[in-house]
Amino acid sequence: MTNPNPKKRNPNKWLSLINMPIQMGAIVFGFAYLGKWLDVKYPNPHSLYVKIFTLLGVAIAFYNLNRQLKDINKSEDQ
Repeated sequence: MTNPNPKKRNPNKWLSLINMPIQMGAIVFGFAYLGKWLDVKYPNPHSLYVKIFTLLGVAIAFYNLNRQLKDINKSEDQ
């Protein structure tokens, strides 16, 4: 016999909270590395690519953080 109402398993919120700084660091590092590579490939006097891509990486990392925290709070309310 199977249980008609199986209990839903929610992932442990602490594991996702621990994983967030790692994800943020990887995103920012990846975008900064891409900017540095572009600065070497297409030189410019102010290293604009690394600055622009690092800021873009920070913005994407914060967006991702905000989205994940909303998901955690939503699953906590249920």
